[in-house]
Amino acid sequence: MSFGLSSIYINKINSVFDQYSNIDEVIIFGSRAKGNYRDNSDIDLVIKGQALNLSILQEIENKLEELYIPNFIDLIIFDKIDNPELIDHINRIGKQFYRKGNVY
Repeated sequence: MSFGLSSIYINKINSVFDQYSNIDEVIIFGSRAKGNYRDNSDIDLVIKGQALNLSILQEIENKLEELYIPNFIDLIIFDKIDNPELIDHINRIGKQFYRKGNVY
């Protein structure tokens, strides 16, 4: 699935996640997962893995910004979410965007 993103952008984003052995999976959610996105819709991603913290999140966000992808990437850590409605939304709507070891 492309989620309205070019394969070049998907590969660039996933190349950042590949740099972190503690990232197991990244889920895309929101309008891009539902299929009702617009060209300018942001990219909502949630990271699952071990020992993820805000410092690592900031580092990943900085690397993603350096990719110069035109859409804003909203990145969160699944284990840090304290909103049960958001967790439910991700579990219902979310689709796999990246998985450690998969070649895209």
